[in-house]
Amino acid sequence: MEKLFETDRLIVRSFRDEDAPALFENHLDGEVQRWFPNECYADLAEARGAVCFYADCVTKGQLPFVLGAEFKETGELIGDAGISQVEGHPDEMEIGYCIGPKYRGKGYAAELVKAVSVYAAQRFAARVIWGRVVKGNTASVSVLEKSGYRFVKEESGAEDDPYGNGMLVYRKEC
Repeated sequence: MEKLFETDRLIVRSFRDEDAPALFENHLDGEVQRWFPNECYADLAEARGAVCFYADCVTKGQLPFVLGAEFKETGELIGDAGISQVEGHPDEMEIGYCIGPKYRGKGYAAELVKAVSVYAAQRFAARVIWGRVVKGNTASVSVLEKSGYRFVKEESGAEDDPYGNGMLVYRKEC
């Protein structure tokens, strides 16, 4: 399986083996490491394993469902986005996303998040999609808000909160 859908400027597709270096490079970025230190790849081998795992999940149609975002003009992998199931709630998903540094601030993240949200709602019968952001990550908050997500609450003590400062929880009804 290759291309799943397109947006105005992006091709959203399953990962290919050759995407590992770009995925690794995008996640090496200081901003990604700042906000998602537990989700960065330790080395290229780990990124290769992730690419294989994500592609296998897409082939099998199972979650987590993580996709690559390719810039139409150049074919360059500029980021990724994916959804995972909220434990105990089969009709609720959580979205995650990352855009490489040279493509930030141009609306690609919101374009990708909107499209993946629609796709997830249709493909996996999601009723609600959640977005969780480390408190202080204003760029990610902006992406969620531009993508139709609404702030619900602050959460403290979350297992995936890297600094213990709290998470901002957003929700989108499908």
